[in-house]
Amino acid sequence: MFGKLTLSAIPFNIPIVMGAVAFMVLCVIAVLGTITYLGKWKYLWSEWLTSVDHKKIGIMYMILAFIMLLRGFADAIMMRSQQALSYGSNMGYLPPEHFDQVFSAHGTIMIFFMAMPFIIGLMNCILPLQIGARDVAFPLLNNFSLWLTAAGAVLVNISLAIGNFSRAGWLAYPPLSELHFSPGVGVDYYIWALQISGIGTTLTGVNFIATILKMRAPGMKMTRMPVFVWASLCASVLIVVAFPILTVTLGLLTMDRYLGMHFFTNSLGGDPMMYINLIWIWGHPEVYILILPLFGVFSEIVPTFSSKPLFGYASMVYATMAIAVLSMLVWLHHFFTMGAGPAVNAFYGITTMIIAVPTGVKIFNWIFTMYRGRVRFDTPMLWTLGFLITFTIGGMSGVLLAEPPADFVLHNSLFLIAHFHNVIIGGVVFGIFAGVSYWFPKITGFRLHEGLGKLAFWFWFVGFYVAFMPLYALGLMGATRRMDHYNVAAWHPLFIIAAVGAGIIALGIGTQVLQLVVTFKQREKLRDTTGDPWNGRTLEWSLPSPAPAYNFARIPIVRERDAYWDMKKRGVDLKGSTFVPIHMPRNKATGFIMAGCMFVTGFALVWQIWWLVIAGFAATVATLIRHAFDDDRDYHIGADEVRKSEALYDRVKAGSV
Repeated sequence: MFGKLTLSAIPFNIPIVMGAVAFMVLCVIAVLGTITYLGKWKYLWSEWLTSVDHKKIGIMYMILAFIMLLRGFADAIMMRSQQALSYGSNMGYLPPEHFDQVFSAHGTIMIFFMAMPFIIGLMNCILPLQIGARDVAFPLLNNFSLWLTAAGAVLVNISLAIGNFSRAGWLAYPPLSELHFSPGVGVDYYIWALQISGIGTTLTGVNFIATILKMRAPGMKMTRMPVFVWASLCASVLIVVAFPILTVTLGLLTMDRYLGMHFFTNSLGGDPMMYINLIWIWGHPEVYILILPLFGVFSEIVPTFSSKPLFGYASMVYATMAIAVLSMLVWLHHFFTMGAGPAVNAFYGITTMIIAVPTGVKIFNWIFTMYRGRVRFDTPMLWTLGFLITFTIGGMSGVLLAEPPADFVLHNSLFLIAHFHNVIIGGVVFGIFAGVSYWFPKITGFRLHEGLGKLAFWFWFVGFYVAFMPLYALGLMGATRRMDHYNVAAWHPLFIIAAVGAGIIALGIGTQVLQLVVTFKQREKLRDTTGDPWNGRTLEWSLPSPAPAYNFARIPIVRERDAYWDMKKRGVDLKGSTFVPIHMPRNKATGFIMAGCMFVTGFALVWQIWWLVIAGFAATVATLIRHAFDDDRDYHIGADEVRKSEALYDRVKAGSV
């Protein structure tokens, strides 16, 4: 009745796992108990879980991402401490099979369930505000995408308590991920978590493309869009192009495991290299799906804190589009060592070096924007400067790895691990924190605590270099990756230094948690009443902080590239004296329920509980059909209500409330 699921699936005999499970359960009980004690279940359901407001959905994406950051970083601490503690006859505290699960889960969580939700959350919160739209094109689809991502994240985490996670790395290379070498459910958890969340990400890409192309304010031509919107558009196009490849690739691997096919086996006509090609045709554009929106974030922050317009707007846009196109032409540099031949390796080595050119254009444009500007070193700008230094180093090590002869030596070493984290932490993570600290007043109505924000930056910045520079040296000395134990005396001090660096980063994360606590306790003191806390230039700064549910009382007419800056110079009344009813979508439970049913279906597929698979899928379809016949109308905010709301915001900004 329960397929392969038995009590033996719960690892009672592994104390470290059960301790982690107990901690997770206690955290969940504490959260649920707090909500019950405060009597907030109805409010939570009606105002948040079923919300189709893009701003609330963006906030929930970022809450999910921050939780996954804590979970993924716990894996990182375990890996670094294991490598620092294990030496000689001491094998450390993690068994090899558990260490393999840890590094597989770390990569999966950090890319799919930390970085992607953070970025999509920022895009959700800010993108409609920057183009003068009241919401995204498909609000209910937006809600559905969020909960599909959450369902995938829960599947990954539940593998810690019931069964195990994949030991085949964060990209599940065959033949290791084939049934013969991974007979347990770990790879199945990986497959269904990514399939479910991947559907949500693909739908998000479609949603943002439609929003940007069809819902811009009057007068906002493509050449007047903020660079963040351009970067989000390019990333969304890459999502729509690349994520179906991931879906098909995992589908073929599923047929290998469940139906005895041989697409990626070493026998009966299969070829593991076909999987490697397919996964990296998705995987390298994915890197740019992550970084492009954050290039847009930096393009908003640098002009604001330099008190200058962005240098080279047109070249920024062309560079963004060039990166998006070239990102589809470099995937083979991930397996130069696989024997493709000199001609193929040369082509992909050259394209990899070429893609550094438009990236360099962006770096120089940001530097030229700061040149002779009045640079203010507030927290968002510190993260940006940390990015410029760290990402440039990571890019240079990437150009080195673009040389096939060098890659043959370094590909399977810790040098590659250092390079990857150099660009992901220095680019993506620093960019995420820059964007969150910059737009936090627009999202919540009050600023993050500035002192703790700067302290967190320095912990992260110093911790990164202490943690990952030793890995460059270790890679050059021959230390291979994915190892839980090294027995070379000269290497051991460097592993200890790397573990210390991870500890310093942990202090940075702890400071960020403290920053959030202090900020919410002192929110009245930190409240923004100007609507323009950083003197920004795009339309979102014309709104009160936080933005109202309807965003704009009157859709603005855009005349210049720096729209808000232009309106302030011309003395435009952004609200006007005439108020009309505003059309708004109604909150619906459809997305939450469908995602819950798909989670049940995914869990049942992992354990091959076929009756539950049928029930979960049927419930998903039934919910969708029920929604199709739903006669609930969208609702309108009346003109009087809009007028009263705007008058209240005027009083708040004047300090009389």
